Amino acid sequence: MAYKTVNPYTNETIATFPDLKDAELDSLLSQAEKTYKSWRNTSFADRASILHKAASLLREQSDEYAKLLTLEMGKLKREALGEVALSADILDYYADNAEKFLAPQKIPGGSERGDDAMLVSQPLGILLAIEPWNFPYYQLARVAGPHLMAGNVVVVKHASIVPQCAAAFEKLFHDAGAPAGLYTNLFATRQQLEKLIDDPRIQGIALTGSEGAGASVAAQAGKNLKKTTMELGGSDAFIVLDDADLEKSVKWAVWGRMNNGGQCCVASKRIIVQESLADQFFKRFSEELAKLAPGDPSDDATGVPPMSSQSAADQLNQQVEDAVKNGAKAHRVGPTPPNKGAFVQTTILTDLTRDNPAFHQEFFGPVALFFTVKDEQEAIELANDTPYGLGGSVFTEDTKRGVEVAKQIYTGMVYINHPTWTRPDLPFGGVKRSGYGRELAMLGIEEFVNKKLINVVPIDAPA
Repeated sequence: MAYKTVNPYTNETIATFPDLKDAELDSLLSQAEKTYKSWRNTSFADRASILHKAASLLREQSDEYAKLLTLEMGKLKREALGEVALSADILDYYADNAEKFLAPQKIPGGSERGDDAMLVSQPLGILLAIEPWNFPYYQLARVAGPHLMAGNVVVVKHASIVPQCAAAFEKLFHDAGAPAGLYTNLFATRQQLEKLIDDPRIQGIALTGSEGAGASVAAQAGKNLKKTTMELGGSDAFIVLDDADLEKSVKWAVWGRMNNGGQCCVASKRIIVQESLADQFFKRFSEELAKLAPGDPSDDATGVPPMSSQSAADQLNQQVEDAVKNGAKAHRVGPTPPNKGAFVQTTILTDLTRDNPAFHQEFFGPVALFFTVKDEQEAIELANDTPYGLGGSVFTEDTKRGVEVAKQIYTGMVYINHPTWTRPDLPFGGVKRSGYGRELAMLGIEEFVNKKLINVVPIDAPA
């Protein structure tokens, strides 16, 4: 069985879940299609009442929801509670703002003929969301929030290692009063997923995941002429200019690299420091990382949780080993992690040259790549020397300088004096191999709607 809960702290299998049968999948899709035909005609107020209720339930039962995050992918308890709260915020945000975002828009012009042109936003139908394990609720909320409020319905193929989180989010909408078929979790097989993408009832696909998965799904969706959004990998640069506040920058570098156990697409994976600060920064960064103790993610004293799975830990350890074989130096920092569980030793890689395969790889876990640069221009060039283009950050006391540097970094997002992060009201997405399309904010809700032109023309107007 593909779907199973394995506690990454102990590597113990807790539960397994059967794959969907083909007949069950077809029945669920038929229900989703039936629900869409009525849901698309509901008022924004009726839609919002369900999303607000779901958000309230998340907050009221935050401990129970958070425990599943810690159990299935090893998320630290405090970060799990934070993810639950963020997911509730996203649902509330779209419940409050969707009607305004999707209001009809007048199109200026045409006055010489007396035209009255407008754009109206209408839902597309059933959307398929393919989501990863690293933020098991947040990833779902940022699809469900906007697209349910837009009048679409959603079916979800979640990551196989977080089945209890997947089922819990479906139950959340059921408990909030959603009609059957509005939000549907699918324990689908790979073959069934391919059939879903081909199925004419599916009108769009939103994927968050790896580069390879994105390329495969986008290709198949393209053959079916279906709209997709892709939020893929990242190797964000964390640039520290020579006028940055050293201690505050170090604090944020630790948070930016180690948040969610380092398993975050917008983690600060490449630390790039101007040479006047580089030695001091490396020393302080190493010291602060070393204070983070590996251990039980449910223990408030733990600073480094296990990776999401043993296979993820093995892959990251292999990347570090390969980087060292090709000339990099690995600085192991902090306490030695437990022998049992999916742990990786916190590590800083230095002496990475461009001919080292690791130079252009994404390191998904507690491993930071550290670079020293001569000046601002070299920092910009290094930040852009990556196949990815998701986020990035610039640290400087001169915010105007930081903004000018940010404009020269080719990514979808750049933060000044803060690692790249997320809020319901800020658009999220990237360029290059990091994908395309945007989630969250106004841009997110517009990805899967039909922007229909309606033009009222005087019957006697010229052609």
